[in-house]
Amino acid sequence: MKTYTIGDLPGDGIGPEVQAEGLKVLDAVSKIHDFKYELVPYPHSGEHYLKTGELITDAIIDQWRGLDAVLLGAIGHPEVETGLVERSVILGLRFGLDLYINLRPIKLYSEHLCPLKGKGPEHIDFTVIRENTEGIYSQIGGHLKKNTPDEVAIVNGIYTWKGCERASRYAFEVADQRAALRGDGKPPTVTLVDKANAIRPHDIWTRAFAEVAKDFPDTKTDHAYVDACCMWMVKNPEWFDVIVTTNLFGDIITDLGAMIQGGMGIAASGNIHPGKTSMFEPIHGSAPKYAGKNVACPLGSVSAVSMMLDFLGETEAAARVEKAVGALLTSGKVPSADARSGISTSDMGDMVLEMLEK
Repeated sequence: MKTYTIGDLPGDGIGPEVQAEGLKVLDAVSKIHDFKYELVPYPHSGEHYLKTGELITDAIIDQWRGLDAVLLGAIGHPEVETGLVERSVILGLRFGLDLYINLRPIKLYSEHLCPLKGKGPEHIDFTVIRENTEGIYSQIGGHLKKNTPDEVAIVNGIYTWKGCERASRYAFEVADQRAALRGDGKPPTVTLVDKANAIRPHDIWTRAFAEVAKDFPDTKTDHAYVDACCMWMVKNPEWFDVIVTTNLFGDIITDLGAMIQGGMGIAASGNIHPGKTSMFEPIHGSAPKYAGKNVACPLGSVSAVSMMLDFLGETEAAARVEKAVGALLTSGKVPSADARSGISTSDMGDMVLEMLEK
């Protein structure tokens, strides 16, 4: 029996509260499916920075490389410079471990959670593959004459053939896997989302995508500019199967995806380097106004645990957790997947455990 080593990084705000529920579910499902794990705690957060002045170091990144996975709660503290700790922790993980895939399932479990008129679970079930280490987030740029009338700010977006090719290939592989699981005979479809009409360097995405597509002759391909993609996600989300896109566009459209699937409280993501240490998290922020009130929805964290288990090869346990979340959301017991549900964070976690046993 393998023992998985998992970095436990609860972070700030509601992070520790939702992480506790995710870990509660992990503990329960490990006993049902007979696997072991060891948590390796990491205190890094905005609060930790205020106390110690410490940010992520190369030594910490080396430690992360020796783990099987990292589970993150949320990062961000209102008394710390905006983005300082987030960049240190989240980009430290993404860039330090080369987590070049951001995997975002967008799945509606119950129609009452969806803000779109006339759309149900049969319409919203697709996956976004966001390139996770390049683009505008490459952190290349800076300020000249900052805080003066002549200030100039420059940021460079970087796109490499390697980055575009490997993200596209992962998207085609995910589309094949989804088609096999559906078993309905419908061909897998991958949609490239860019803005190559206005941002001509995005042509590298177009060409890399087309080259990868040659290796998947049975997969349908499609293309949408990002503004049109946002429109179709609202009007006809059923058109999408798998989307592959840039770092910035992926960041934006997956928040839109979270809302049409039921809200930020339910959405989870994987930051993945296939075959190597990867990180899993709910996509919501630290939401400091809800911190300590036991009202935040922990289902995003629970779903992140499911994604982590699938990545680790514990596929039956992962499926059991996902089914428990789905069963809870379709049970009629959860009016909304957010802080206004009237269900406490800890009670929501207990409700998942009840479904897990069933």
